[in-house]
Order: sequence, then C-alpha cells, then structure tokens
Amino acid sequence: MPEWMLKPWRTLSRRLVLDGGKYLKVEYHAIELPDGQVIEDWPWAITPDYVNVLAETVDGRYLCFRQTKYAVEGSSLAVVGGYIEAGEAPLTAAQRELREETGYESSAWTSLGTYRVDANRGMGVAHFFLARDAHRVAERSADDLEEQELLLVTRAELAAALARGEFKVLAWAAIVALACAVGE
Repeated sequence: MPEWMLKPWRTLSRRLVLDGGKYLKVEYHAIELPDGQVIEDWPWAITPDYVNVLAETVDGRYLCFRQTKYAVEGSSLAVVGGYIEAGEAPLTAAQRELREETGYESSAWTSLGTYRVDANRGMGVAHFFLARDAHRVAERSADDLEEQELLLVTRAELAAALARGEFKVLAWAAIVALACAVGE
C-alpha cells in the first residue's frame, strides 16, 4: 500500500490519570488502530515542548556545558535548551534560552528540525536550532537547577565527544550529530 494511503490511529477518548503540574500530565487514551482494534488504556504523557540549541561562536568554537542531570549517571556534555513558554514561538524560545544560559546572542539561525519525542507515547515536541556567529553580550542568567560548566570546544573536540558518548541524552547527541552534518 502506498504511504499516502496509510491510515492514522484514531483517538476515541481521553482520561486524565495524573496531573503533575505544568511539566507532566498522564492520560489514558482509548484508541482505534487502522485494523479496527480498540485499545482502551493507551498511556499518553504530556510534557512541554522544548528547544535545544547548538551555538557556534564567531571564532568557530561551539558552546556546550558539562553538567549533571537527575536521570543521568555522572556528568554529561549538554547543549543549550529549555521549555517553550505559552504563546512563545520556538525560535524566540531558542534565542531566549541561548541568551539566558550563556550570555550569547546570534543573528544567524538555522532550524535543524522539529521532532516528536516519543512516537507512541507523546512526551512533547523538540525543536532543534543551530546558531552561528554567536557572540557574548551579557553575563549568564540561567536559573537551572543543576550545576553547569560552560565550555567552548572546537568542531573536532565536539565530534570526538559525540563519538565517545559524552552527550548522554538522546536529544543532545542528536542535535550535535545534525549540526555536524549540516556543517560538512
């Protein structure tokens, strides 16, 4: 069957089972599959959409962090990122997060795509951006909970860190890989 003829799953109803505030809600959906089968309790997680940014400075180095995260063992390299505020466009959120977390700004932005975090369970949407010609305009004003060390690394160091698995969160590894592919 040609791809254009594939039938989507259909949501018949939704039931909230956990309200964890603005960062997490869990619903059970009754869904109908293309073959007509109905699943009554399909878990669906709702988290805010977010942005990740890999920024390249005017001198060709990349901004990243060494930091800890609650769900990651040890430290990890990370890129700029954060949740999109209500009514905020993804690019605007990316520009805000870059400025807040690093004190840098850029006027050369490239979208690296928009991706559903989990194809079957929801979990929000990720918007990836590459910011080129980034330059420092202010001090950092991040309110992140984890400790972070801001690093400036060369493209070779970035690629080597990716290959060694030092970006321990899938979204961070994906944006670095995409940015490296765009830059080739």
